[in-house]
Amino acid sequence: MYAVIETGGKQVKVSEGTEIYVEKLDVEAGQSYTFDKVLMVGGESVKIGNPYIEGATVEALVEKQGKQRKIIIFKMKPKKKYRRKQGHRQPYTKLTITAING
Repeated sequence: MYAVIETGGKQVKVSEGTEIYVEKLDVEAGQSYTFDKVLMVGGESVKIGNPYIEGATVEALVEKQGKQRKIIIFKMKPKKKYRRKQGHRQPYTKLTITAING
């Protein structure tokens, strides 16, 4: 059984036991989180929402909160002595899917 959920403006295909990385959620590590924006549930029979399936949820356990590797943003204009260096680390939440209720 699998489901397609929406989180952080993105759609993610999940099944029970999978580990996913999503945009940072305001939940502490060790707690559970419930996704209610379920777009599709598949398995023996397929349910497709319009846009979401009413009453369908996906349960997940929060493993950890963290930051990704640093990316460097470098702006330069040649022959004008303009250089700007900036770094960014995107925060994320690591989840393990425990149940799909649909």
